[in-house]
Amino acid sequence: MATLILDPQSVPVIGMDEHLPAVPADALTAAALRRRFAHPPPWQPETRADGREGLPVKADASVLVPLVEHGDGSLHVLLTQRTAHLNAHAGQISFPGGRAEPSDADAVFTALREAQEEVGLEPAQVEVIGSLPAYTTITAFRVTPVVGLLRAPYELRLDAFEVAEAFEVPLAWLMTPAHHRRHHIELDGAPRQFLSMPWTASGSRREYFIWGATAAMLRNLYRFLAA
Repeated sequence: MATLILDPQSVPVIGMDEHLPAVPADALTAAALRRRFAHPPPWQPETRADGREGLPVKADASVLVPLVEHGDGSLHVLLTQRTAHLNAHAGQISFPGGRAEPSDADAVFTALREAQEEVGLEPAQVEVIGSLPAYTTITAFRVTPVVGLLRAPYELRLDAFEVAEAFEVPLAWLMTPAHHRRHHIELDGAPRQFLSMPWTASGSRREYFIWGATAAMLRNLYRFLAA
């Protein structure tokens, strides 16, 4: 297994992507996303794996990419921060999700089950509109991002063992590449690159460092919506 990056915020930023256009606002409505997933354009994900592609896969997993529709029609992405004591990806920003169980019917079932267990979202609250290509993490999980819509207001019941916090980030902000930072580091004698999308909450002024697999899947969502 490749060496894990334990302090990503210390890895040098080599560039930002302000040269890429933001996804237009009229493409970021619930109706527009339903149409896009129902009739997807030709496109390719920017990346399919942390580090080098083609490494052995340990297990399948799914995450839910919850897009929250507010009363003004704007969409926000619901994210979680993992608790600090977990063995894998402790303290990181992630989507609700986890490993597939043998009894799960498919990737959608896994994503909805895990979201219910981690943050208390009832499957009936979520309108699944599609999925993105699977992404293999540095810990050898092949993760299917399942995209779903839910309406605000909603109630969450966080699993205190796994989830320290849940918060929202405007989808329009995440779909603006000027906010995407590219990092580069040499590990195990090979170059490694990753994206980050540091988000500062307007109320608390607290920064949430979105990076790694979560940022990569959001970047793939950008490529899908911008195609």
